Amino acid sequence: MALNASTTVPYDASTVVGVFTDEGFVRHMSEYVGGSLESLTVDGDTAGAFTLTAVRTMPTDRLPDMARKFVGQTLSVTQTERWDAPAPDGAREATVEMTVAGVPLNVTAVQRLVPDGAGTVVDLQGTVTSSIPFLGSKIAGAAEPMIGKALGVQAAEARKWLEKN
Repeated sequence: MALNASTTVPYDASTVVGVFTDEGFVRHMSEYVGGSLESLTVDGDTAGAFTLTAVRTMPTDRLPDMARKFVGQTLSVTQTERWDAPAPDGAREATVEMTVAGVPLNVTAVQRLVPDGAGTVVDLQGTVTSSIPFLGSKIAGAAEPMIGKALGVQAAEARKWLEKN
């Protein structure tokens, strides 16, 4: 399933990267959706190229009943973001991969932070796939809108976070 989501945050790309890599913010976002942050590592200086890996435990209450039968009450989700160094205009790009332990569901995407006037456009383009016979497309189809919606929620919460901190 195609994954396409875009939103604008009224801060520069460097500030957006700072909040997206802040352990307190990542923990807040995990708890905001009913999950918990198990670990967060940032390998490299966020001023240049770096890799962020977040492992979260997420509830399955929003998945279709047929999927919950297979996966249980929670899922362990690993999200890896490989960020390029900033472009001369401050734009950033990351390759994003999400895997779910014990479930053949994968998300691969490119997230871009593009300066736009007084803010930054946060754009995510990718795919959600599942190799479960017969049910894979239904599971991927159910996951795709949740992931797209998560970007909007992340941007809204980033604004609030930055205004408070």
